[in-house]
Amino acid sequence: MPVITPRNLTAFAEALFVAGGASASDAQIVARSLVEANLRGHDSHGVMRLPFYVAKVQDGSLNAKGSLQILHETPAVLVCDGEWGFGQPISRMLMEKLIAKAGILGLACGTLRRSAHIGRLGEYAEMAAAVGMASIITANTHGAAPRVAPVGGKRPRLGTNPLCMGMPGGKDGPFILDFGTSATAEGKVRVKKIAGQPVPLGWILDPEGKPTTDPNQLYGDPPGTILPMGGDQAYKGFGLSYMIELLCGGLSGGPCAHPNPPPPMGNCVTFMVLDPKHFSGTEHLMKEAAQLEAHVRGVPLIEGVQQVYLPGDPERATLAARQANGIPLDDGNWNALVKLAGELKVAVPA
Repeated sequence: MPVITPRNLTAFAEALFVAGGASASDAQIVARSLVEANLRGHDSHGVMRLPFYVAKVQDGSLNAKGSLQILHETPAVLVCDGEWGFGQPISRMLMEKLIAKAGILGLACGTLRRSAHIGRLGEYAEMAAAVGMASIITANTHGAAPRVAPVGGKRPRLGTNPLCMGMPGGKDGPFILDFGTSATAEGKVRVKKIAGQPVPLGWILDPEGKPTTDPNQLYGDPPGTILPMGGDQAYKGFGLSYMIELLCGGLSGGPCAHPNPPPPMGNCVTFMVLDPKHFSGTEHLMKEAAQLEAHVRGVPLIEGVQQVYLPGDPERATLAARQANGIPLDDGNWNALVKLAGELKVAVPA
């Protein structure tokens, strides 16, 4: 299993994007975004996505010249179109505009449609938290690539529809809760598929609705499905996903899930940013965040448990380890990058 330093992996990814048709500025932003996801343990949103992004640039479905277009604006609202451009630079620009609006009014909401995959939602929550603001971010799959069946169904109807909430405060950094409303992210299944490894039992069902550990079952014809989040109460995860579908497709002007879906395209997204100074005040929020964290971390622990984890803790632990020791990539995903480098004539780092 190759292990590569964050700096070398970022430079490699940036070179692949430029050779694959991205502008220098977009290549820098997207490469950094993917490697930051790897650094935090979200490998499903890391450099394993790179060959797919480049393939979409080359087949024309990802517009390397696409940029943020504002379709409608009020003091508190932005309705935007991404022209099928790279999702990360477009989303960062939209978040910057929403943070500025929230600073004036206390709250701002923006939607985005026709954006290529925007990556890890936590990245944008971290932007808000860095300036002392809270955020709520949801995304659907723009009516494409359904992966999750309703409880009792055996054909997919919705995407994995992630939800992210971010709050400033915390002794070690902000609280960032970022998860799909399914048992796992589709990208994690894809990582296992490329690596030639089984997935854990409880992630996916085969086309007949039976549990399986074979990741290839998800991508067959007919396809398998990813289980909704919630285990024995999976209807809760599916219900949350259903509401996110409407929040994103219904408010953005983009599509919700529908029959005969197209291949994977990108995301419709709804972003909300809240500035606490316009509510009960930043000082009050920070005081409550500190006491709540101390109260929860001080819980008596079950024998054998070393600590409880709050939102953002697992990512910070992985970040520290991978910054110190490098980012491990399984052979299948590393070989996919090396193959792409050969096709694009980009040097592979040692």
